[in-house]
Amino acid sequence: MSFQYERTDRIAEEMRREIDHIIREDLNDPRIAGTFSITRVDVTRDLRYAKVFVSILEPEHRAPMMAALKKAAGFVRRAVGKRILIRYTPEILFELDTNIEYGVRIASLIDHVIAEEEKRTEDADS
Repeated sequence: MSFQYERTDRIAEEMRREIDHIIREDLNDPRIAGTFSITRVDVTRDLRYAKVFVSILEPEHRAPMMAALKKAAGFVRRAVGKRILIRYTPEILFELDTNIEYGVRIASLIDHVIAEEEKRTEDADS
């Protein structure tokens, strides 16, 4: 059974690289702008579906870019099918990934707490 998971993991990683390249190089949609990254691809065990997680840093670009990606899913699927040699190319579902934004927010909160603690210890020493 572990062979199946290794295979889907390899396919998912290869799809992540190819989809990133396709979006950056082949899609000519003006809505696809700003800083983004394909953070991961989850492929179902039967290889029918691939959920593509996209992180978009600028909030104003999120809605239009996600709409453009969902509209281009068929084009991206065909392009992936030409680049990756597998019997069946999974249907591609784009999802917004907010994990990076959440991590940045948590880091800033931690920095804020540390700064307050340092200020408090300086005030106590004075």
